[in-house]
Amino acid sequence: MNTVARAIPFGMMFLPVMVLAASPDLSFFETLVEGIQDVVNLLIPLVIALGLLFFIWGLVQYIAASGDEAAKEEGKRKMIWGVIALFVIVAVWGLVNLLAQLTGVDTGGSADLPAIPGA
Repeated sequence: MNTVARAIPFGMMFLPVMVLAASPDLSFFETLVEGIQDVVNLLIPLVIALGLLFFIWGLVQYIAASGDEAAKEEGKRKMIWGVIALFVIVAVWGLVNLLAQLTGVDTGGSADLPAIPGA
């Protein structure tokens, strides 16, 4: 007996289950995706701030090492890696937003910008 002939009775056995199946409850999945989105929305500004601090740290190290060439190179290297990190973070963030717009997915808004109280 070939494979198709064996599969038909097996499939017929599950036909009542498929006909009477209820729609799946996807609320857990939606909650999980929303939670991940909230975490990512909190982490993006933090990671950008860390990249900027790394760049500034390298800049301060470069300026403070006026006579030491090795320390100047270390500061220059940190500044370059800080700029690369900032570029990658912003590029990936922009790519995700572009893909979300092209596919029609709602990204949930943007992060709140800090403001000076009373201004």
